[in-house]
Amino acid sequence: MSNNGAPEEKRAKITEKEEMSPEATEDDALYQAALEEIDDCQSQIDSLNEQASEEILAVEVRFNTLRKPHYSKRAEIIAKVPRFWITAFMNHPQLSLSIPEDQQHCLQYLQNLLIEEFEDIKNGYKIILKFDPNNPYFENDTLVKEYRLEVSGQPKSVVTPIKWKPGKNILNDNSEKGSRKRKAFENSFFSWFTDSNHSNLDEIADILKDEIWPNPLQFFMMPEALSEEGDDDGDVDDEEDEEDEEGGEVDEGDSNYDTD
Repeated sequence: MSNNGAPEEKRAKITEKEEMSPEATEDDALYQAALEEIDDCQSQIDSLNEQASEEILAVEVRFNTLRKPHYSKRAEIIAKVPRFWITAFMNHPQLSLSIPEDQQHCLQYLQNLLIEEFEDIKNGYKIILKFDPNNPYFENDTLVKEYRLEVSGQPKSVVTPIKWKPGKNILNDNSEKGSRKRKAFENSFFSWFTDSNHSNLDEIADILKDEIWPNPLQFFMMPEALSEEGDDDGDVDDEEDEEDEEGGEVDEGDSNYDTD
């Protein structure tokens, strides 16, 4: 009985499919036409985005040139402020995590941080660290880390070798430290600087270039700004306490009046 019903069921499905096929074909054609129209619109949008990117880069190059004398003047002034850069670094919530105590001591001798973008800013930039020539840690007074795109389009970084003074290499002997300290050093500021491979540590470069460098003063002043905000909040709390006390006195008077 089941065998006799199977061919009839199959013929019914074929008939149903044949009956629906004209509509399905029309729907497919509409669907394909819609996708082609969307693709055409997207091509025009992409073309405009590419044009906008080129014009934005041209504007950025122009304004980089206008900023240079101001950056130079700012650098001269910052060099007169003791511990400016290490203070700004330690006030940054992410960057501070990559600077262990002995590296903090070393970075106290950092006199200036400079970011120099290539003429074609798409091709890369340099992070320049200028130290006190008399710093007790290394012979260099300038350390440079350069990020650039090779002709092949592959990113590459080039770093200045650090000439550590005898017994002052703060990256040595990490194997003798506890696992937690060793991991901290592997993710530290100077580990990032000496690493020429692109890794998660390049987040430090992004922070220096995109967050610290544009306005280091805001990070240098951060604790003071937070303190001022705290004082303001305290004033508001004091005023609210005074109002509550006054309100309490009135309530007490009203209670006495009701009792009478």
